Amino acid sequence: MSDSTSGVLAIDCGQTGISWSISGGPGFLGGSGAGIDTGRPVEPQIAERVRTILDDSGARPGVLACGSPGLDRPDAESMLGALRDTSIDRVALAHHSTTSYLGALGNAEGVVIACDTGVVTLAVGADEVARVDGWGWLAGDAGSAYWIGRNALEAALRGYDGRRQSTVLTEMFADDFDDLELAYLELQNDPDRVARVASYAAKVDEAAAADPVARNILDKAAAHLSEAVIAAAHRVELGRHEPPVVCALGTTFASDRIKDRFVEFLAMNWPSFELSKPRGDALNGAALLADLDEGPLSSRVYRASR
Repeated sequence: MSDSTSGVLAIDCGQTGISWSISGGPGFLGGSGAGIDTGRPVEPQIAERVRTILDDSGARPGVLACGSPGLDRPDAESMLGALRDTSIDRVALAHHSTTSYLGALGNAEGVVIACDTGVVTLAVGADEVARVDGWGWLAGDAGSAYWIGRNALEAALRGYDGRRQSTVLTEMFADDFDDLELAYLELQNDPDRVARVASYAAKVDEAAAADPVARNILDKAAAHLSEAVIAAAHRVELGRHEPPVVCALGTTFASDRIKDRFVEFLAMNWPSFELSKPRGDALNGAALLADLDEGPLSSRVYRASR
């Protein structure tokens, strides 16, 4: 337990889970928890998580710095108001793409793609910032874990119907459902359907060793991800004469096939391209929000204080 009245509560939110840390006071605290539902307003969900963290930790940080999907145009004043009876007296909020970028590259120029349940790409040039995708499971997130799971489910059911070639993906899904013909109803009625569908990405990666359908899905995912990086770089005038610095974050890149194909596709555009190692992750980036220096990214941070 801590009775600190200072420090920064940094939170990195995702659809599958969140991670948090409290730094700047005596000692260091951190943990993780359930993800947020981007199908509902995310600010109230974040405020609820903050209260739980403060209650469970006994800490009293003065600053909340949070990155999350759904914080495209967050109302920082309302968030601060929702936490008025806590120790928080200053908030800095940003979309997950901004905190992912800060964690990976700080304020330097480059491109960062973060791919977990969803995917978003952010490029920062000398004067401009460009975001590509991150449009959610309904309209975008091409190449994400959800996209992979969704395409695998479709391929499995097409194989079951006899509309496409047979695939081990049909057997994979059949093992998880009592009746494959009712799988779509079960998923549609599952409040955690997005995370549940995304969880199949790892199984698709395992199946790819023996199944051409699974391999094709992973290769298409890598193509979508590389396309996003190229588009983002060009929009901020990076990569015209030499490859930009590019970092790839997220569990989807744990797939060697996706990562290798992703680099191969980018090397077609920039022959000398090499993937750069990130400095840190989105939680590290969230911690930097509170005192971010002026620059292209600072316009994407929403602040309030009392």
